[in-house]
Amino acid sequence: MELVKSAHFTFATLSILMFSYRFVLLMRKPAQLDKKWLKVFPHVIDTFLLLTGVYLMVSFSFYPTEHDWMLEKLLALVAYIFTGFYTLKWARTDAMKYLGYLGALGWFILIIKLAITHQTMFL
Repeated sequence: MELVKSAHFTFATLSILMFSYRFVLLMRKPAQLDKKWLKVFPHVIDTFLLLTGVYLMVSFSFYPTEHDWMLEKLLALVAYIFTGFYTLKWARTDAMKYLGYLGALGWFILIIKLAITHQTMFL
């Protein structure tokens, strides 16, 4: 179980690092984002992050219908995905890109807080 928890933590770290790296490229060298590995690798990381997360959730019986903090964590994950997608794909001005990036970081920090404390912030 510790191996899966470590893998999940590693994938979460890689996920936010890749998002940040792609954001920097978007702001400085947007043409670099067309590289195939930058289109595939983040999705591979996020897939393994999701798989290890589901495995841990089921193993520890942390179901969103029974634990408010898990429901909030999943909702924050959806918000993180949306703001990340918005930042990298839809935002047109630099100000909106920065705002989207900071919003995504905020959701990511909330996810980490919920994972550590198991205490809701909004629900």
